[in-house]
Amino acid sequence: MSTIRRERWMLGLLLAAILPAFGGLVWRLFDLQYYQKETFDRTSQHQQNLVVKEKPRRGLILDNRGRVLAASVKTWDAIVEPRRLKDYPDQIQVVASSLRDILNMPGYEVCRLIEESRNPGYVKIKTQISPGERQLLSRSRLVGVGVEADWDRNYPAGALTSHLLGFVGVENVGLSGLEMQYEQTLAGQAGQQVFVVDVDRNPIGSRPLEGTDANDGNNLVLTIDSVIQRFVREALQKKVAEYQAESAVGMVMDPWTGAVLAMVSLPDFDPAAFSSTPQDRMRNRIVTDSYEPGSIFKPIVAAIALDTGAVGYNSKFDCENGYWGRYRIGEFGNHQYGIFSVREILIHSSNIGMAKIGLKMGQKNLYNGLKLFGFSEKTGIDLAGEETGLLRPLSKWSGWSVTRIPFGHEISVTGIQICRAYCVLANGGYMVKPHLVRAIVDNQGNIIENKQPPIRTCYVLKTEAAEWMVQKALTGVVNEGTGDLAKMENIQVWGKTGTANIALPGGGYDTSNYVSSFVGGAPAEKPAVVVMVSIRKPNRTLGKGYSGGRVAAPVAREILENTLTYMGVINPDELPAPQVAQR
Repeated sequence: MSTIRRERWMLGLLLAAILPAFGGLVWRLFDLQYYQKETFDRTSQHQQNLVVKEKPRRGLILDNRGRVLAASVKTWDAIVEPRRLKDYPDQIQVVASSLRDILNMPGYEVCRLIEESRNPGYVKIKTQISPGERQLLSRSRLVGVGVEADWDRNYPAGALTSHLLGFVGVENVGLSGLEMQYEQTLAGQAGQQVFVVDVDRNPIGSRPLEGTDANDGNNLVLTIDSVIQRFVREALQKKVAEYQAESAVGMVMDPWTGAVLAMVSLPDFDPAAFSSTPQDRMRNRIVTDSYEPGSIFKPIVAAIALDTGAVGYNSKFDCENGYWGRYRIGEFGNHQYGIFSVREILIHSSNIGMAKIGLKMGQKNLYNGLKLFGFSEKTGIDLAGEETGLLRPLSKWSGWSVTRIPFGHEISVTGIQICRAYCVLANGGYMVKPHLVRAIVDNQGNIIENKQPPIRTCYVLKTEAAEWMVQKALTGVVNEGTGDLAKMENIQVWGKTGTANIALPGGGYDTSNYVSSFVGGAPAEKPAVVVMVSIRKPNRTLGKGYSGGRVAAPVAREILENTLTYMGVINPDELPAPQVAQR
């Protein structure tokens, strides 16, 4: 091979080796310049900048008269950036020793928090530090140590509104109640501030154009009146203690709008201590617990029978002298009744009379009427966890179901469903939607959204049937029958008592315990409120009675008297003088 050819061959070989390497270098430059540009920009920005998150203030929750039920208060936390200390082992001890004196906490605990932190850029050492501690930390200029603003959620009413409001977790996120239901409304949007930092990540300037301000959350104005809420809670607490009951629920509704003025479930809890509260205390039983309602269900079925024309206002029924062998139905307390009208059946709470009304209606009319009242469906109240209750389809009814459901067996309901049904009776036969929030309001007081649903959304009963039930039959229950302990001297109360068996999971009934209830309202000519009270498992061994008329009716009377006086429906000067015990 000639020298020239050899040189050409060597040059070609060299070019073959150089060109791929050069191509790879060009590709690498192109990759760095275009494909990985954003990655390196972010890394560079991270090295040069310090981004400080700004947490928004969570919105207020107010009652219907502007009283604060939940609010967020600004607090300050002591924080450390562990990665700035771990390259200098001695620095952790220096920081721990200094923070021990400033924050009055053990140095070993500070060390543990720093060393066990899974986030190299952040660990919270102490929350809600005092103004003095904050000032000392700012002056100390300790490496990797800082102060962060936070918000502490406060509930001024404490347990009074615990089941309604719920609570927030450590990240200020709603975990139950209205706090969870309206999380997006209340939470607001976080902002951030950007600072230029030196090699030790100490701020040396700011980048205001790159920061964003936090947007505080909007506020809720509720239908709840905290004064009426207190009336209900205190009345229930006294009766639960007196009868050593397991639990109790009570609520007050405006029957014309569906606005919930008070909703109480006992036992309740302190929202500030939710993490140490047993789960059973945190259940809002008015919406989560379904039960066989017993005799408080009778007016609803009787109203459907009148509305459909299955029975007349003057129809008479033979109550079989206390026991109807054909259907194995007896009367509460072994009462022996004869010929009763519909009104008398309700006044004396006859099971046999109601069973015969059910037979007169027939299965289809009864089922369709109860579906129209909304049983076996959620009411749509703005609270999570609502149950539907149970109304079995007609295909699963036995031959006895049409005689059992009319006196509140073989069906389960929630407290909110029963209260809504009585609102239908009270307002002349129209459906309402129970709700807790009146409006969403911004921080300047402007209404962003009116949350009140349409008033009386659909027709359920003829007005004649609803008014007769309230003004004729259920006033008779209070004046002449089982609800006499709800009677007031200066205003006409109406309502129905109930003493319900507790169904057992495997079938049959608990023969030792009952749910004692009263549902009604006042005044009868145009009800201002509907009140529902149910007390579960009053202690029968105390020998003081356990019926709805004995246990629940006096609670309803106390709530009505206090509420209607507060609302101005009753003139306090017209109230009877309290009785003074004679010695």
